[in-house]
Order: sequence, then C-alpha cells, then structure tokens
Amino acid sequence: MQSGGYPRPFEMAAATPVLEHDIAHENASKVVWALAWPAVALNSLGVINNLLDTGFVGRLQREAITAQGAAIAVVFLLFQVAMALGTASTAIISRAFGAKELHEARFANLQCLSLSIVIGMFLAIVCAVMGLVMPHVLLPAENKIAMDLMTRYVIAFGFSLPAQHIIQVFAGALRGVGDTKSPMVISGLQILLHMTFNFLLIFKTRVVGGITIPGADMGLAGAGTAFSISSWIAALIYIAYGRKTLFGSLWRLPRPTTQWATRILRIAFPAAIMGIVRTAAMGVFIFVLKYVPDASAAQGAVRGGFTIESIMFMPGFGLSMAAAALVGQSLGMGRPDRAEKLGWTAGHYSALVVLVLSVPIFIFALPISNLLIQSDHLIAQEMATMIRYLCTTEFLFGYSMVMGGALQGAGDTVRPMWISIITLWGLRIPLAFALAITAGLGATGAWIAMAATQGIAGLLGMWFFKRGRWKLVKV
Repeated sequence: MQSGGYPRPFEMAAATPVLEHDIAHENASKVVWALAWPAVALNSLGVINNLLDTGFVGRLQREAITAQGAAIAVVFLLFQVAMALGTASTAIISRAFGAKELHEARFANLQCLSLSIVIGMFLAIVCAVMGLVMPHVLLPAENKIAMDLMTRYVIAFGFSLPAQHIIQVFAGALRGVGDTKSPMVISGLQILLHMTFNFLLIFKTRVVGGITIPGADMGLAGAGTAFSISSWIAALIYIAYGRKTLFGSLWRLPRPTTQWATRILRIAFPAAIMGIVRTAAMGVFIFVLKYVPDASAAQGAVRGGFTIESIMFMPGFGLSMAAAALVGQSLGMGRPDRAEKLGWTAGHYSALVVLVLSVPIFIFALPISNLLIQSDHLIAQEMATMIRYLCTTEFLFGYSMVMGGALQGAGDTVRPMWISIITLWGLRIPLAFALAITAGLGATGAWIAMAATQGIAGLLGMWFFKRGRWKLVKV
C-alpha cells in the first residue's frame, strides 16, 4: 500500500483529492475520458466476446440459436440484480470517497459484497427453476429440441450467479474510487477465459491445420458452462486483489447488518426493479415474436441483433460508468455543479460516438449478420432488419445510458426505473403487439416499436437529468 492507502498496481484517476481551484479550471473532457477509456476498452472486449459467442452458437443447429435467443430474457433478468447491487456499491462508495470518508467506503464495500453473495446463491436456485419452466413459456410448443437446449443452457449459466455478484459489486466499488483500470484487467481476463472455454466446450474434438484441438461437444450447454467457469475464476481474482487496494482483505466478510442492508437495498431495489422491468419486457417481447410468421427466425435474431447493437452502444456504456462515479464523487465533494457538467459532457460524447458507429453498421448490417449466423440465412436477414431499425435512434440510446448512469451515481435509481416502466411497458410492448400482430407487420413491426421507444428513453433521461432533483438524493 502507498501512503494514503491507495492501490499500487493501477493509478486511480480520482486518487488525489480535487481542490477548489482545480475544479474551476479542470478540463471536463479529460476528467471524463480518464475514467471512461478503461471501461470502454473492457466493453470492447465484451463486444468481441459476444460476437464470438454468437458466432460459435451460430454454427450449431437452428434450435440452438433459437434457444439462446429466448434464453436471453432469463439470463438478463437474473443478471440485473447483480448489476443493481453494483450500482448501489458505486453510489455509496463514490459519495464516501468524494467526502474523504475512507473508513465508510471500506465498510460499505464489505457489506455490499456480503449481501451480494447471499442474494447470488439464492438466485442460482431460482435460475435452475426458471430453466425448467421458461422454455415452455417462451418457445413454440412444437420446438421440443430448442426447449431442451434452453433448459441446459440456463441451468449451466445459473452456476455463475454468485460469482457474478462478487464481480459486479467489487468492480462497482473500484469504479467508485476512480479505479476503472483494475476491472479492465481482471474482467478482461475473464472474457479471454470465456472465449477459450467456449472454443473447448461447445464443439467436438477436431483437426485444424493438422493440429488436434480437444472439444467436449457440449453444444449450447457448453456456452453456459464456459461462462460459469470463467466467472468463478474472475471472482476469486477480484477477492485476492482486494488486499492491494484501499479496501483491504476481502477473504473474511462480516454478516450483512439490517441497517446496511436497508441502505444498500434502498438504492439497489429500484435499480433491480428497473432491470427486471426491462428483462421481463424483453421476455414479453420475445413472446410476441412467437406469433409472427417464421417465429423461430425472429426469436433467433434477437441474441445476435443485440450483439451487433452492442458495438454501437459500447462506448456509451463505458461513459455511463464514468458518469456514475464522477457524479457520486462530485456530490460527496459538495459540488453538484461539477456533477452536472461532467454528466452532460459524458452524455454528449456518448451520443456522438454512437452516431458515428451507427452509420457503417446500418450500411453493412446484412454482411455482418451473415458472418455471425452462417447456418441460417433467414435468421441473418431478420437480424439485419432489426439492426437497421435500431440504428435510427441509437444515438438517443447513447444519451439514455449515460444520463441513467449519472442519475444512478447520484443514488437516484427511482427515476431511471420509471423511465423503463413508461417506455417498455407503457409503450414498447403495446406498440409491438399493435404493429406486429394487429397491423400484420410481423417482426418488422416489433423492430419499429423497439427503435421508437429506445429513442423516447433517451429524451426522458435527458429531461430528468436536466431537472436536477437528483442533486438532493441522500445515500
């Protein structure tokens, strides 16, 4: 440990307290990108991972592609709780760090981790149950093979949930104190491991260029197993790394106290509800696709479509993480004006970068889709159509991500929750049903509804941030 208790391996962007004079003359762009670039780099690896994951599964039979497309609703639903606890961790710890209350930051991290492990273990059991039930709800009744594959995939994924809670919470804590480089390295390693295990577990043993490559021939279940194994390795590395940071050893965690659990869940609960609302809406959206012509192709397009879309919003996600930490730290310093300035700076950059990336993806949507899904051209064609509609409003989604992250960094998780409820359940689902089923537009109607409502979410995010009531939230 260095003097002041800051971590040695990676220099933290906000490790040195910001003086009043420094704030008045700081370059907002430099401050934002100092925290954002490692998160953007990590998300870039994540995009590559998702592309390879989709490409691997895209070489399996159509039933596997359809099963993974439907499973995305279950996977996202359970993953949202881990994300919500990570949001609470960043909000509480960044505020304490900005106020120079390092003891509270350390104890908050221990309490967040302890609570997250308990919740993660419970959700692993829930995931197993959902793996048995949800295939019958989401998939066409005649597609028994896809149902079986989805069950195997979801159960294999469920083993990762306790590890994912550890990862999200401690990575959120590190971002809260301005360290986005350490999560980049550790989670980047997890992504590389995931790619490797995918390669070894999905396919059977084969000979490539005269070299025998071993394979477990597990198919879609291998993809879920690969994710779980890599998640647990990364979680253990995060815990071991804790002693090198200002947080100290993480091997012995205290019991979650009622007081701290209440404080954490007060922030995490609306964020979790938002995630559940979003994922449940995705499940209903996939359910709507069940009744369009060639439902299997439409449902199979969802997973790959989101993977391609992630190329566009990847920088926005990194800027959202930076905005959350900087807004929380600024409020801890007693500088809401700085928080607002940095939040808008991150939002504008997000929209600009997303817009630049959207243009070539719109143009080359079909070739990219054909590259990912080589076993079924109908799925690839539907995927390209979905992507082109999303491209039209993606820059507004860039604003939505960052303004939502800024609000959550302030501890205001209620307004982002309402944005999700309004845009998804109030608008997207009814509009998708009306256009796809009632108006007879099929999957195209669903894609139009998705594009329109993500644009509205961006406008609402900017409006709520502009109103400024997040400046008064207590954490």
